[in-house]
Amino acid sequence: MRILVIDQAPRTEGSQPYDVAAIERLLNGYASPGTKVEIGFPDDFAGSNVFLAIGAQNALNGLHHMMETPAIVRKIFWAAENGYDAVISSNTFEPGVDGGRLAVDIPVIGLMRTALHAAATLADRIGITVPLAPHVPYTWRLLRTHGLDHFVSDIRAIGVYGADVAQRREEILAITAETIRGLVAQTRAEIIVPLGGALIPYVVDPKDLAAATGVQVLNTKAIGIRFAEMCVARRMTQSALTYPKAKLSYDDFLK
Repeated sequence: MRILVIDQAPRTEGSQPYDVAAIERLLNGYASPGTKVEIGFPDDFAGSNVFLAIGAQNALNGLHHMMETPAIVRKIFWAAENGYDAVISSNTFEPGVDGGRLAVDIPVIGLMRTALHAAATLADRIGITVPLAPHVPYTWRLLRTHGLDHFVSDIRAIGVYGADVAQRREEILAITAETIRGLVAQTRAEIIVPLGGALIPYVVDPKDLAAATGVQVLNTKAIGIRFAEMCVARRMTQSALTYPKAKLSYDDFLK
């Protein structure tokens, strides 16, 4: 089984540091024997610098995801044409997922929705952490779109992001643990879904946060990979009634 995990941004000279080999090792560690997880990137596109510009200001408000969507959908279509069995949007805010589902028959998995449904199966009240304050209103809008906002007790920002996050593990662990304790004590959260995979689990392991706080902290990447595996193994995919498709070729995305 081959699963493509699509990053949100193309690789350019100005891209943030990204150790593809290390992340692939981590993701494959979550997969079952016989599954190969690979990282993919959308092709560069006009407007891709928006991500770098607002990221440098710690103002990631979702605009970059709207700019990225066509390129991500095109990459999802490419994956279906090149032998992948499923696609996962690496970004937990799911840019391109709905568009990709309208373009291909293979499962296209969004980590936010998948992890939240898992959390809602295991608990009644979900607390969410996000990297930055501008993520908070954006996440509430996404939750309302998915019809999942009523499960969430609150969304709170960690306040840490940037190109140097790999060197700030202990700081991120301490701040996130304190944020989680606040969600539990002040909003009665019973389980935690951390959004922003560049921080959790890429820098901080959810197991360490669970040990520090005494509450379950879900691993969005692991859940997404195992759910994708189940979909492929059981021949499940997005409903053709929910996501009706036209006949397309890759050239249709280029012209």
